[in-house]
Amino acid sequence: MKKQEIAKLSLEGLKKEIINLKGQLVSLKLTHKMAPIENPLRIKGMRREIARLSTELTNRSTQA
Repeated sequence: MKKQEIAKLSLEGLKKEIINLKGQLVSLKLTHKMAPIENPLRIKGMRREIARLSTELTNRSTQA
């Protein structure tokens, strides 16, 4: 997700997206533990995406 797309999301949208990505990350990690996934860098990318969304959520919360 790009910065412009993140900026367009509402607070509720940010929270839902974070929850969704965290669930996907847990699932991906479990899959990787059982058998190596094709692209393990997806885990890293997903963690960073969650961090970007969390940062935006924090910034909006402190501004309000």
